[in-house]
Amino acid sequence: MNKLNRRLFLVSGLAAGGAVALSGSSSASGPPAVAAVRDPFGLGVASGDPRPDGMVLWTRLATAPLDIGGGMGTRNVPVEWQVATDQAFTNVVASGTETAVPADGHSVHAEPRGLPAGAEFFYRFRADGFISPVGRTRTAPAAGATPSSLKFTFASCQHYEEGWYHAHRFMAANDPDLILFLGDYMYEKASGMAAANRVRWYVDFDEVDALGEYRLRYAQIRTDPDINAAHAAAPWLVVFDDHELKNNWWGVSSDVTAARKQASFQAFWENMPLPKAAKPVNSAIPLYRRVSWGTLARFHMMDTRQYRWKQAPAGNCTEIARTDRTLTGAAQETWLLDGLAAGGSRWDFLGQQVFFAQRDTDGASGTCDVSTDAWDGYRASRQRITQGWVDRGVRNPVVLTGDVHRHWANNLRLNYFNHSSPFVGTELVTTSVTSGGDATENVSPQIPNNPHLYYVGNHRGYVRVTANAGQLTADFMKVSSVRERNPANVTLSVRKRFVVLDGQPGVQEP
Repeated sequence: MNKLNRRLFLVSGLAAGGAVALSGSSSASGPPAVAAVRDPFGLGVASGDPRPDGMVLWTRLATAPLDIGGGMGTRNVPVEWQVATDQAFTNVVASGTETAVPADGHSVHAEPRGLPAGAEFFYRFRADGFISPVGRTRTAPAAGATPSSLKFTFASCQHYEEGWYHAHRFMAANDPDLILFLGDYMYEKASGMAAANRVRWYVDFDEVDALGEYRLRYAQIRTDPDINAAHAAAPWLVVFDDHELKNNWWGVSSDVTAARKQASFQAFWENMPLPKAAKPVNSAIPLYRRVSWGTLARFHMMDTRQYRWKQAPAGNCTEIARTDRTLTGAAQETWLLDGLAAGGSRWDFLGQQVFFAQRDTDGASGTCDVSTDAWDGYRASRQRITQGWVDRGVRNPVVLTGDVHRHWANNLRLNYFNHSSPFVGTELVTTSVTSGGDATENVSPQIPNNPHLYYVGNHRGYVRVTANAGQLTADFMKVSSVRERNPANVTLSVRKRFVVLDGQPGVQEP
């Protein structure tokens, strides 16, 4: 994407018809404020949660991103935004002003409405006399419309210290309609890698637990040009996992304090293109939600952390087998099943965080050699949801997963111990963007005992999906290195490709 000619914009102002006044910033109350002398848009721009008539437009002002407070002080700053049909902004179709306030980290969550469905747009912001980078976004197709195809990428797990964000640059170049991020955008702790194996360092704080610290960690990540390119390339759908707060945290009765939860959730909301309605209140954030793509696809974005029961002790088969255990909580489970029952969608994608298929080391029904942090630790919860989509006749359920730092392609069953039982769904798991650093290919010892686990790949990258009425194609993308800094020396390849045919659950070789 070519850069906007900022000088031209500053001289000529906005296009007529839908233009807004370009006055300097001032405090919302009290004496006049002193405008910033440095560009406040170093954290980039983003969009998210597209609807048929609009989306969320995001930026966060910071003249000194790596200072607590971002260098913005206590000012309230008017921020103008524009949406146009062209990159030169000769046809501005929506505009407005938001106020960036210190209590929200000077973040902006503008929500234009009334835009045409299924269309591409460009957007930008202005504050303190500076113009932001230009982002590209789009509205979702109209309800009842049938788009010919949908292309999206999904990724997770990007420890800042463990690699360069080449995957994001490649995702931007893929020109997707949507980008999904399924958790561990930020890590609360420094890397456990030896110093010699880290490529860069978090500033300060071995472990963050206060609002200013969480904000600083996000700001450091958002100064990376590759991740900013991906955020500006397409609208995002985001959910968190555990490291945005604390490793393996669980539910409302977790050992994490309410104050730390509130700080973590507030910082997540401030730094993501989430709607104003998702702003956390009283150490809770309303994160699970649904986004439709006409009649072709529907995304059920889930939260597998806030409402889960505590993880069962490893090997405790009695606790794991309890029929009342839940990963989602009762309200979210009902919401999910009701949404799946609504029908009207060719593909139903469950965007969530932790491994869904059974992954039992020895494959024996009498043992519990599983990760209790994943759905294996909540068997009854998984069974209710899987049986629920079977009973409701969901046409093409596809679970999208992050967390485990490997690519996996899994076929879903109701009874994983019966290796001849039919497939009832598909799971696609993305590896990490950087977490774990460069890796050597391996084959999981669990696959021979779990034949429904069709493929595993140990490398860094993301998954690229193209869906149409007849099939879904999933490309497991491999980045050649996350330790190599020079983009010219880093390549992208399709490590493995699978298809899922309409009405035929499970992955197949193309």
